[in-house]
Amino acid sequence: MSESVKNARGVERVLRAMDTSDGAGVSLRRSIGTPQLDMLDPFLMLDSLSTDNPDEYIAGFPEHPHRGFETVTYMVEGAMRHKDSMGNEGVLRSGGGQWMTAGSGIVHSETPEQENGLLQGFQLWINLPAKDKMIDPRYQNMEPDELPEVSPVEGAQLRLLAGSMHGATGPINGISTDPVFVDAKLDAGAELTVPLPEGHTAVVYVFVGDAVVGGKDVPTHHLAILKDGDGVTLKGGPDGGRMLVIAARPIHEQVVRYGPFVMSSKQELMQAFDDYQRGNFVRKAAS
Repeated sequence: MSESVKNARGVERVLRAMDTSDGAGVSLRRSIGTPQLDMLDPFLMLDSLSTDNPDEYIAGFPEHPHRGFETVTYMVEGAMRHKDSMGNEGVLRSGGGQWMTAGSGIVHSETPEQENGLLQGFQLWINLPAKDKMIDPRYQNMEPDELPEVSPVEGAQLRLLAGSMHGATGPINGISTDPVFVDAKLDAGAELTVPLPEGHTAVVYVFVGDAVVGGKDVPTHHLAILKDGDGVTLKGGPDGGRMLVIAARPIHEQVVRYGPFVMSSKQELMQAFDDYQRGNFVRKAAS
């Protein structure tokens, strides 16, 4: 059955993702963190990677720092190797993910673990509240078989990284913004309702096919920004559709950011650069 809601969300705005590149020349589509949508509290950036041309991904994302926010990587197809300054290392494979709370500081790299074939996935940046920006870094790895899959209605399949719905709960825990992160796949004409916490900022990013989101047509590689409510109704387009449904509690605080550092004041931002340049950036988690 499809979960019912009392106040279904409509769509406030639909944006086409912007073609760009990052890392060492990796081709991306960016829908949050662009001139048309700088941020959407608490979301700082949403990148979609989808190419079978190794020249567009093989160089990956060499070692780089983060402070003051969280990065979420979800691999749809392909393999990427993660290494960081906390000693975490592993290969992110098709259907797996990682939730990295950079906190006070982490340096990491992500490089393709393949030389050809399709590489498809996402990276989301989520802000941390001011009180949590200097917490110890934390790394949560999700193997493909650890993500619960449910089929609430015929022709619809959900994979949960974070949040609870239709009797399933994603493995991610202990995140201050109480996030929802769902990979939803719908056959043509299949329809279901995804519950979402009222007051949360919420978006739907369609990355395969087309979909009807909150009554509005959303094409491939477009982001639908949702109005408030306690859920959203999704329907597969003529050839079906696959999309990410993402929501989190807004923080409502000042954001001062530059590159890989996201802080609450100019002084904190300058301190982040100073710590990094002096080699005092990474602080090992307390044992």
